[in-house]
Amino acid sequence: MRNVLIDAGPLVALFATDDLHHRRYDRLVKELSADGLRLVTTWPCIVEASYILDAPWRFELLEWVVQGGVQVFPFDTSHLAVMLPWMRRYTEKHRRDMDLADASLIWLGHESGLREIMTIDVKDFARYRLPDGDALEVL
Repeated sequence: MRNVLIDAGPLVALFATDDLHHRRYDRLVKELSADGLRLVTTWPCIVEASYILDAPWRFELLEWVVQGGVQVFPFDTSHLAVMLPWMRRYTEKHRRDMDLADASLIWLGHESGLREIMTIDVKDFARYRLPDGDALEVL
């Protein structure tokens, strides 16, 4: 089973058929699913995607989550203490915000050992580094 992190942008693209990236992520998920695929994300990504999507796509996304289409990793306040310094560092150093959804995926990559991610934010994830200095591989 291949485990891949998924950011809010591709979650939106999978459900919004008029999204610029819909065909790309629809095709990628179908291709990877042939050999076994588990998509993994965090609640901030689900919230962000849900906020962006209009009904009925928003409801389809949330039903898909309920049905296990994506594994959602929770975190608690102690994990936020790990994410906050990253968010500050990337925001101050690069003058471009690292939002909570992105920080939660970097945290999850670090905690889980997952190193592949589906994201539209290629520039952001190219600059983010895990605590060991590695970057996530953008699919």
